[in-house]
Amino acid sequence: MSIVAAAPTDYTAPGVEEFWQPLIGDGAWAITRPMFLMALSIILISWWLLATTRKKALVPSKGQMGTEAVYGLVRNGVAKDLIGSHEFMKFVPLLFSMFVLILVNNLFGVIPPMSYPTMSRIGFPIALALIVWVVFHVVGMKKHGFIGYWKSLVPSGLPKGMIIPIFILELITDLFTRPVTLALRLFGNMFAGHILMVLFITGGWYMLTSGGILVVAGGVTWIFAFIMTLFELLVEFLQAYVFTLLAALYIAGAVADEH
Repeated sequence: MSIVAAAPTDYTAPGVEEFWQPLIGDGAWAITRPMFLMALSIILISWWLLATTRKKALVPSKGQMGTEAVYGLVRNGVAKDLIGSHEFMKFVPLLFSMFVLILVNNLFGVIPPMSYPTMSRIGFPIALALIVWVVFHVVGMKKHGFIGYWKSLVPSGLPKGMIIPIFILELITDLFTRPVTLALRLFGNMFAGHILMVLFITGGWYMLTSGGILVVAGGVTWIFAFIMTLFELLVEFLQAYVFTLLAALYIAGAVADEH
């Protein structure tokens, strides 16, 4: 009862307004914090790639080793394994760029002073999902022809009465379900993780500065916030990897001979 009685009553929990944060202007044309962080990530990634690959050596530096490890993960562990050794190389630049871009912007969520995962703004995951959607449809139609690509949505050998229902279901999956789930999975994980971390950190700080027995509760809350930060690092990497993996999987399905 004493803890309840001592609980702060003027604490405001974080809400969706945490994700807007305009820097210049307001409304639809405002330059927001996530826009700035996206531009910053592109600059940082470009600088890192140029700095670590400009002077390639047989005995690589630590920076070159790190870049090659990430590239190898995407090239061999994702593109080559899923798309196949004959088709994969032309898609490696796209998959590598997406993986690094998503990873860096996710990691911004736990790196001060950024402390904001850019992918928690739904527009960015939607844009990336649309790029994947356009790519796997275009390459599929380029390989199989326009009619052949859509015709191949229906497996051969189906009873005539099942052809139309299966075609409609596959069409909905290809045109709607895949891009929507690809975007929402990334957005939802980054949004939920960030808002929970902000809740624990700000709530813990409020209790620590409130005095009394709440100091103990605040300390425990900050311990949980630290544990959640470590867990969020894992989630941020996995979400970048899963997005890239699914993008490669969709492309592999579009260019497969039996599509």
